[in-house]
Amino acid sequence: MRAAVLHEIGNDKLDLRDDVTVAGPGPGEVRVRVRASGICHSDLSAMTGTLPAMAPGVVGHEGAGEVVAVGDGVDHLQPGDHVTMSFVPPCGHCPDCVRGELNLCAVHVIDAFTTARFRIGDQQLFGFSGLGTFAEELVVPAPAAVKVDPDVPFETAALIACGVLTGVGAVLNTAKVEPGSTAIVYGCGGVGISVIQGLRIAGATTIVAVDPVTAKHDVAKRFGATHAVTPDQVEETKHQLTASQGFDYAFDVVGAPATIRAGWDHSRRGGSVVVVGAGKADAMVEFSAQELFLHDKKILGSLYGSAHVERDTAAMLRFWRAGMLDLDGMISRRIGFDDLNAGLETLRDGSGDVIRQVVTFG
Repeated sequence: MRAAVLHEIGNDKLDLRDDVTVAGPGPGEVRVRVRASGICHSDLSAMTGTLPAMAPGVVGHEGAGEVVAVGDGVDHLQPGDHVTMSFVPPCGHCPDCVRGELNLCAVHVIDAFTTARFRIGDQQLFGFSGLGTFAEELVVPAPAAVKVDPDVPFETAALIACGVLTGVGAVLNTAKVEPGSTAIVYGCGGVGISVIQGLRIAGATTIVAVDPVTAKHDVAKRFGATHAVTPDQVEETKHQLTASQGFDYAFDVVGAPATIRAGWDHSRRGGSVVVVGAGKADAMVEFSAQELFLHDKKILGSLYGSAHVERDTAAMLRFWRAGMLDLDGMISRRIGFDDLNAGLETLRDGSGDVIRQVVTFG
């Protein structure tokens, strides 16, 4: 089958092959035919080593498809079911799951670094984040396949799998934004647009989108931002909109020390700074001990939007059906498998108004 293989961390292109195989499903697993996969910035981060990934391996982690086979012990799914795929599937039994923090479950995540599900001949290949959605088929633990209604387009379902759950979840689950709040969002890519939409759903009345690429400003406003500015305009915007007090919530969707620090500096005393972006392990952010206690601000990490994947996937689809969440409008380009590297380069360039590119499989 076709699959996009990363042979070594640091390679800037994927090897698009047609001789990759996948084994299974075994007990507790399902085999899924991938129909659509979003190209997410985390895929680039896996290629560069910013996020942990195993090589050689198949990249891609934001996908949806159709179940083609189920292993022993799987009774909630059957061939023909449409599913999205979660890269943080809950085991249901570990301390994190028992506490209700399903997005922190590491059981299947750890297994993804020890179990190679793909092969080229005798060579083993891992799936990025336990998935590998840049392949025509893949085998995943059953909790990673989240059933959706058959009338939901595969492209729409794919977006929910990562970017939308991460962004909207950061607003509703992590920050628990209150109606009437003010917010500032750093980064207007796919996850940033999802944060903006989440803020609109939550009833925020002031939503400032920040991005150095001015082509993204009108896009951000289309999805709910009330204002869109470049980083050098933030201070004046804060003065005009908050009388220099700062915003109730600041969302960093970049994962860089400068934007995290900016979120802190431009949130009000007693406000919340929500770190959504995936930063580098050695990227350090500096705060003084005095300002940490004196300003009474909250710094909140948000992994996968603090999501309960079954519950929140269903919620996103209800928002979509009610016209409150524009998923279809987030798809900037639909491309074929052969154009995958070009799509990654477009994302890497970051200079246009592309929100999400989706790879579709026939």
